[in-house]
Amino acid sequence: MPDCVVVENREAVRIVRMNRPDKLNALNTELTQGLLDALVAADADETVRAVVLAGEGRGFCAGADLAEFKDLTPEHQHRVLARADLTCRLQSKLQEMTKPVVSAVQGAAIGGGAGLAISCDMMVAGADLKFGYPELKHDIVPALVMTGLQRQLGRKAAFEMISLGRLVGAEEAQALGLANRVVAADVVIDAALEIAGQWAKANPMAMAAAKSLFYRVADLPFDAAMAAGRDVNALMRGFRRPAR
Repeated sequence: MPDCVVVENREAVRIVRMNRPDKLNALNTELTQGLLDALVAADADETVRAVVLAGEGRGFCAGADLAEFKDLTPEHQHRVLARADLTCRLQSKLQEMTKPVVSAVQGAAIGGGAGLAISCDMMVAGADLKFGYPELKHDIVPALVMTGLQRQLGRKAAFEMISLGRLVGAEEAQALGLANRVVAADVVIDAALEIAGQWAKANPMAMAAAKSLFYRVADLPFDAAMAAGRDVNALMRGFRRPAR
């Protein structure tokens, strides 16, 4: 694991921390790949039942590292496509995982960082949160985070956030349904660990099935969603209960 990602286990909960505090955990290629690798490893580890995603220092994640953009030009299209694909895989992995993930978000969660925060299954926000998508102010399109935001907010609110680039605080993020909890900035990790600890007590097969079905039915017509639920309902009768 590269130094820009720190992994820590708390019993059955794995904490994955972005570790570029001097850059507000801006997402360069190394950090993006390191996060993806850490999430893949957590999902494959049978001793891990829940994950907390956090950032070291005074901010969660300031978004893409603009210093890399000088090399991501039309003359290097293969680099542009490879970097975009890596970002897509990271954003998608959080919902594809069988393990539930809660983001512990303090300070800045901007652009790609905001996308990471809300791609997790739940989000705990510190009272000092600054959340938003200011890409258009930098002549950039928030292309890879747009899908997740629109699905969580709806069209009008999502377009306002993207087109105006306004940053919102913790209370507004909770009112918009983006944050599940708002706590003091210095206890964000503790609050996220409390949620993850409750998840870790659940039957891992049932949790994995519930998470998969939750995202699956979101994109299905009602009848198809009910049919998918029926199938999982029948399947869960065969789940073995873990020893207490």
